[in-house]
Amino acid sequence: MSKLISMTRPGPRGSAPEVNARLSRVRDKHVPGARKLAFATFVRRALDGARASRAWNGSEVSRRTGVSRQTINRWVRGDWSSDPEPERVAAFCVGLGLDPSAAFGILEWDRSASVPAAAPPAPVDPDVEALLRRLVDPAVSDAEKFHIRETVRYLAYRPALPIVGVPPTEIIGVPPTQPSDRRSLRPRSRRTG
Repeated sequence: MSKLISMTRPGPRGSAPEVNARLSRVRDKHVPGARKLAFATFVRRALDGARASRAWNGSEVSRRTGVSRQTINRWVRGDWSSDPEPERVAAFCVGLGLDPSAAFGILEWDRSASVPAAAPPAPVDPDVEALLRRLVDPAVSDAEKFHIRETVRYLAYRPALPIVGVPPTEIIGVPPTQPSDRRSLRPRSRRTG
Protein backbone atom coordinates (compact mmCIF):
# COMPACT_ATOMS: atom_id res chain seq x y z
CA MET A 1 0.00 0.00 0.00
CA SER A 2 2.83 2.44 0.79
CA LYS A 3 4.25 1.79 -2.67
CA LEU A 4 0.93 2.81 -4.21
CA ILE A 5 0.79 5.98 -2.12
CA SER A 6 4.31 6.99 -3.03
CA MET A 7 3.55 6.46 -6.71
CA THR A 8 0.40 8.60 -6.65
CA ARG A 9 1.67 11.37 -4.40
CA PRO A 10 3.86 13.88 -6.25
CA GLY A 11 7.16 15.05 -4.80
CA PRO A 12 7.61 18.49 -3.30
CA ARG A 13 7.76 20.18 -6.67
CA GLY A 14 5.77 17.68 -8.71
CA SER A 15 6.36 16.63 -12.28
CA ALA A 16 6.52 19.12 -15.13
CA PRO A 17 2.91 18.54 -16.28
CA GLU A 18 1.66 18.97 -12.71
CA VAL A 19 3.58 22.21 -12.27
CA ASN A 20 2.26 23.54 -15.60
CA ALA A 21 -1.27 22.57 -14.61
CA ARG A 22 -0.88 24.41 -11.29
CA LEU A 23 0.46 27.48 -13.08
CA SER A 24 -2.46 27.49 -15.50
CA ARG A 25 -4.83 27.35 -12.52
CA VAL A 26 -2.86 30.16 -10.91
CA ARG A 27 -3.32 32.34 -13.98
CA ASP A 28 -7.08 31.83 -13.82
CA LYS A 29 -8.56 35.28 -13.17
CA HIS A 30 -11.23 33.85 -10.89
CA VAL A 31 -8.76 32.51 -8.33
CA PRO A 32 -8.12 35.16 -5.64
CA GLY A 33 -4.47 36.22 -5.58
CA ALA A 34 -3.74 34.46 -8.89
CA ARG A 35 -1.84 37.44 -10.31
CA LYS A 36 0.29 37.71 -7.18
CA LEU A 37 1.13 34.02 -7.23
CA ALA A 38 1.89 34.05 -10.96
CA PHE A 39 4.11 37.12 -10.61
CA ALA A 40 5.84 35.59 -7.57
CA THR A 41 6.55 32.48 -9.66
CA PHE A 42 7.91 34.65 -12.48
CA VAL A 43 10.23 36.54 -10.10
CA ARG A 44 11.36 33.32 -8.39
CA ARG A 45 12.24 31.76 -11.75
CA ALA A 46 14.10 34.91 -12.82
CA LEU A 47 16.12 34.84 -9.58
CA ASP A 48 16.84 31.12 -9.99
CA GLY A 49 18.00 31.78 -13.55
CA ALA A 50 20.30 34.61 -12.44
CA ARG A 51 21.71 32.42 -9.68
CA ALA A 52 22.31 29.47 -12.01
CA SER A 53 23.59 31.23 -15.12
CA ARG A 54 25.37 34.27 -13.67
CA ALA A 55 26.05 33.17 -10.07
CA TRP A 56 24.27 36.31 -8.78
CA ASN A 57 22.89 36.34 -5.27
CA GLY A 58 20.01 38.53 -4.11
CA SER A 59 22.26 41.49 -3.37
CA GLU A 60 23.86 41.33 -6.79
CA VAL A 61 20.45 41.12 -8.52
CA SER A 62 19.36 44.14 -6.50
CA ARG A 63 22.49 46.07 -7.44
CA ARG A 64 22.26 45.20 -11.14
CA THR A 65 18.54 45.91 -11.49
CA GLY A 66 18.21 48.91 -9.19
CA VAL A 67 15.31 47.26 -7.33
CA SER A 68 15.81 46.88 -3.57
CA ARG A 69 16.14 43.44 -2.01
CA GLN A 70 13.12 44.18 0.18
CA THR A 71 10.97 44.89 -2.88
CA ILE A 72 12.16 41.74 -4.65
CA ASN A 73 11.47 39.68 -1.51
CA ARG A 74 7.95 41.13 -1.28
CA TRP A 75 7.35 40.19 -4.91
CA VAL A 76 8.57 36.64 -4.26
CA ARG A 77 6.24 36.30 -1.27
CA GLY A 78 3.33 37.93 -3.13
CA ASP A 79 3.20 40.39 -0.23
CA TRP A 80 2.00 43.58 -1.89
CA SER A 81 -1.31 45.39 -1.54
CA SER A 82 -1.08 47.55 -4.66
CA ASP A 83 0.49 46.68 -7.98
CA PRO A 84 4.27 46.98 -8.29
CA GLU A 85 5.50 50.10 -10.02
CA PRO A 86 5.86 49.44 -13.77
CA GLU A 87 9.26 51.19 -13.81
CA ARG A 88 10.60 48.81 -11.15
CA VAL A 89 9.21 45.75 -12.89
CA ALA A 90 10.77 46.91 -16.17
CA ALA A 91 14.11 47.65 -14.46
CA PHE A 92 14.09 44.20 -12.84
CA CYS A 93 13.41 42.49 -16.16
CA VAL A 94 15.88 44.56 -18.18
CA GLY A 95 18.58 44.08 -15.54
CA LEU A 96 18.16 40.30 -15.82
CA GLY A 97 17.86 40.31 -19.61
CA LEU A 98 14.16 39.38 -19.61
CA ASP A 99 11.35 40.78 -21.69
CA PRO A 100 9.28 43.14 -19.49
CA SER A 101 6.17 42.41 -21.53
CA ALA A 102 6.14 38.88 -20.03
CA ALA A 103 5.89 40.36 -16.52
CA PHE A 104 3.37 42.93 -17.73
CA GLY A 105 1.25 40.13 -19.18
CA ILE A 106 1.33 38.21 -15.89
CA LEU A 107 0.28 41.37 -14.06
CA GLU A 108 -2.41 41.91 -16.73
CA TRP A 109 -1.04 45.29 -17.74
CA ASP A 110 -1.07 46.80 -21.20
CA ARG A 111 1.89 45.17 -22.97
CA SER A 112 2.37 48.14 -25.25
CA ALA A 113 3.30 50.39 -22.32
CA SER A 114 6.54 52.19 -22.91
CA VAL A 115 9.54 50.36 -21.54
CA PRO A 116 12.94 52.00 -21.47
CA ALA A 117 15.16 50.57 -24.17
CA ALA A 118 17.76 48.20 -22.84
CA ALA A 119 21.28 49.50 -23.02
CA PRO A 120 23.65 47.29 -24.95
CA PRO A 121 25.48 44.96 -22.61
CA ALA A 122 28.86 46.18 -21.49
CA PRO A 123 31.76 44.23 -22.95
CA VAL A 124 32.86 41.44 -20.65
CA ASP A 125 36.48 40.46 -20.18
CA PRO A 126 37.19 37.07 -21.85
CA ASP A 127 38.53 35.68 -18.57
CA VAL A 128 35.29 36.61 -16.80
CA GLU A 129 33.29 34.96 -19.59
CA ALA A 130 35.38 31.80 -19.15
CA LEU A 131 34.62 31.80 -15.41
CA LEU A 132 30.91 32.27 -16.06
CA ARG A 133 30.93 29.37 -18.53
CA ARG A 134 32.62 27.16 -15.92
CA LEU A 135 30.02 28.12 -13.32
CA VAL A 136 27.20 26.80 -15.51
CA ASP A 137 29.09 23.81 -16.91
CA PRO A 138 27.62 20.57 -15.49
CA ALA A 139 31.01 18.85 -15.92
CA VAL A 140 32.63 21.20 -13.35
CA SER A 141 32.37 19.96 -9.76
CA ASP A 142 30.43 21.85 -7.11
CA ALA A 143 33.63 22.21 -5.09
CA GLU A 144 35.34 23.94 -8.03
CA LYS A 145 32.32 26.22 -8.56
CA PHE A 146 32.35 27.09 -4.85
CA HIS A 147 36.06 27.95 -5.06
CA ILE A 148 35.49 30.16 -8.11
CA ARG A 149 32.62 32.02 -6.41
CA GLU A 150 34.58 32.56 -3.20
CA THR A 151 37.62 33.84 -5.08
CA VAL A 152 35.54 36.24 -7.18
CA ARG A 153 33.66 37.42 -4.08
CA TYR A 154 36.96 38.09 -2.29
CA LEU A 155 38.35 40.04 -5.25
CA ALA A 156 35.13 42.02 -5.69
CA TYR A 157 35.08 43.36 -2.14
CA ARG A 158 38.74 43.78 -1.21
CA PRO A 159 40.27 47.26 -1.16
CA ALA A 160 41.74 48.35 -4.47
CA LEU A 161 45.49 48.06 -4.84
CA PRO A 162 47.44 51.29 -5.37
CA ILE A 163 48.54 52.14 -8.88
CA VAL A 164 52.21 51.24 -9.33
CA GLY A 165 54.56 54.18 -9.76
CA VAL A 166 52.15 56.81 -8.45
CA PRO A 167 52.29 57.81 -4.78
CA PRO A 168 49.01 57.03 -2.99
CA THR A 169 48.65 60.67 -1.99
CA GLU A 170 48.39 61.73 -5.64
CA ILE A 171 45.72 59.11 -6.35
CA ILE A 172 43.32 60.38 -3.70
CA GLY A 173 44.17 64.04 -4.19
CA VAL A 174 45.92 64.64 -0.86
CA PRO A 175 49.00 66.83 -1.19
CA PRO A 176 52.20 65.12 -0.12
CA THR A 177 53.41 65.91 3.37
CA GLN A 178 56.64 67.79 4.06
CA PRO A 179 59.64 65.79 5.32
CA SER A 180 59.31 67.40 8.75
CA ASP A 181 55.67 66.25 8.91
CA ARG A 182 56.60 62.66 8.13
CA ARG A 183 58.63 62.35 11.31
CA SER A 184 55.59 63.17 13.40
CA LEU A 185 53.55 60.51 11.57
CA ARG A 186 55.92 57.69 12.46
CA PRO A 187 54.83 55.49 15.32
CA ARG A 188 56.95 56.03 18.42
CA SER A 189 58.97 53.08 19.55
CA ARG A 190 58.06 51.65 22.89
CA ARG A 191 61.21 51.38 24.92
CA THR A 192 60.97 50.10 28.35
CA GLY A 193 63.86 50.72 30.59
